[in-house]
Amino acid sequence: MASRRKEIRAIAAGAQQTGLAKYKLPRLTLVGAGPGDEDLITLKGVKALQQADVVLYDALVNPELLQYAPAHAPKIFVGKRAGAHYLKQDEINNLIVDSAFSHGHVVRLKGGDSFVFGRGYEELAYADKFNIQTEVVPGISSSIAVPELQQIPLTIRGVNESFWVITGTTSSGEISSDVSLAAQSSATVIILMGVSKLQQISEIYTAAGKADMPVAVIQNGSLPNEKIALGNVHNIMERVEAKNVGAPAIIVIGEVVNYHPALRYTLALQKQQELVAV
Repeated sequence: MASRRKEIRAIAAGAQQTGLAKYKLPRLTLVGAGPGDEDLITLKGVKALQQADVVLYDALVNPELLQYAPAHAPKIFVGKRAGAHYLKQDEINNLIVDSAFSHGHVVRLKGGDSFVFGRGYEELAYADKFNIQTEVVPGISSSIAVPELQQIPLTIRGVNESFWVITGTTSSGEISSDVSLAAQSSATVIILMGVSKLQQISEIYTAAGKADMPVAVIQNGSLPNEKIALGNVHNIMERVEAKNVGAPAIIVIGEVVNYHPALRYTLALQKQQELVAV
């Protein structure tokens, strides 16, 4: 396989020098597709798709985006989703390399942003071992965009000073130990791939004395079938069940959740009562 790739690379390089269009140098572009809404891909991402010779796309990518790729370019579903992979990561890595040498420009289309729990760097580094030209087109991460689309600000002056983005489930299948650290801070905490660990997350925050901390769980953010459950650490499990909210979803924990439009009146009334009490 290595010798075949070396041979193809040499042929492609020679063809490039002589101006033959039949052969193309292998290259890879990682493109972040955004949180789901097809309009939330960047213009640079669309331009990369328009120049693709083959597209490898994930389960959370809006299939409407494939229309930007040339009709002749194969569109190959590789189906990565938390807890369920159509292809293993090693198989995807090999497919990227093989496709680059057999077709030319590979666009790897990944949900959200390739470098935010997307394993994009692993794919880039693997392609780099074969001297494949690589480029990254950033995407709009669901960790920021989904709360924002619900009008939940991640930072508010005087309320918090940072936000954390944490994976709820590690590669071993366990809950991330960073959740316990985050529960001790005043930061807004955004947890991806954590719906199955929501009970444990609630227990961690309760143990940290934050049972009343506001929580939002948002499924299919930015899409027409979006769902949201609003509550506090102590009742969010009930709210999620009542609203029938499931994966894929993100969890937002922090005082900023109180600024969601559905909760603003209650927050304003509470502040007014505090002022009266003073």
